Amino acid sequence: MPHFAPVRVRGGRYRLGRLVRHRRRAVAAGLAVTAAALVAAGPRETVPREADRARGHPVAEPVRQHRAVQRVSAPVRIADGATVRLLRPGDRVDVIAAEETATGGAAEVVARGARVSKVPEPLDAAGDSGALVVLSVPRSTAARLAGASATARLAVTLC
Repeated sequence: MPHFAPVRVRGGRYRLGRLVRHRRRAVAAGLAVTAAALVAAGPRETVPREADRARGHPVAEPVRQHRAVQRVSAPVRIADGATVRLLRPGDRVDVIAAEETATGGAAEVVARGARVSKVPEPLDAAGDSGALVVLSVPRSTAARLAGASATARLAVTLC
């Protein structure tokens, strides 16, 4: 084997110094590498293909949306007006319907945990006909309250 001179790579240790001297080129190169990395790791298509589903994490089933209970304002006439004066907006009450029958009285809870939304000022001409209170209840409970107020005297208890 013939004898030859050692091979030397020229400028290897000066490359960093040259990069520092040419800052604009270094910043441009860094931005290009960052942009390429962001594009490569960016979001995939919104609808995954069947082939892609098996590779990664399983696709979560969509969250079931529960229908929100629609709350309505139900004006209710309570038989005892003095009881209504104790109520304030935000209070929770149970509404009880008391019916007078030939065999005796029967009481039934018509609404549980109804929120008092408004207590209107009593009218002087109302006399002993009770007092009005506005309750925030689900739509189905409002229908039961309207039916019970037509046939029975209503009372409230604070929760």
